[in-house]
Amino acid sequence: MTNKKNGFFAFIFSLLPGAGEMYMGFMKKGVSTMALFFLVIALSAWSGIGSFLFVLPIIWFYSFFTVHNLRSLSEEEFFMVEDTFLFNVEKDNDSVILFIRKYKNIIAIFFIILGVTTLWNNFNRLLQRVLPNPFRDLLDTLFFIGPQTITSIAIIALGIYLIRGKKKELDLLEDKGGDQNENS
Repeated sequence: MTNKKNGFFAFIFSLLPGAGEMYMGFMKKGVSTMALFFLVIALSAWSGIGSFLFVLPIIWFYSFFTVHNLRSLSEEEFFMVEDTFLFNVEKDNDSVILFIRKYKNIIAIFFIILGVTTLWNNFNRLLQRVLPNPFRDLLDTLFFIGPQTITSIAIIALGIYLIRGKKKELDLLEDKGGDQNENS
């Protein structure tokens, strides 16, 4: 495998997340990047929650710059790069299990919010067919604002949870540091 691929084609393929990596010979990384990109689109379309799409530019930029960084490597550096999946699950399943255990509450909240907003949108579509126009407009406004409000509250709650967790860690470190200074 050589990194001296055609620069024009590397640029063209880098415009689609994952395709550039595959063109450069990194199939695992390319397929997993492309799958993640289109999974986010499908999840957003299926659930009706457009705010999931904020992840797409991050995935796109990651993929674009990965391809161009790979292309700029010397032959020796290029051969040292290992082709792995985006989320390295093939070698270390324990890390995935540990990640899920550590963040199971956050993952559960995410799925609950996803389920509630999907039900919310489906219920709205059902009611749209049976209500008269003035109620339909009011309900449409409420159903549009509702999921956004729930998602916003959940994001704020998650931020507060993460800040509190970090504060507890810092307080614990400070207490340990204070105990060590007193013992000296």
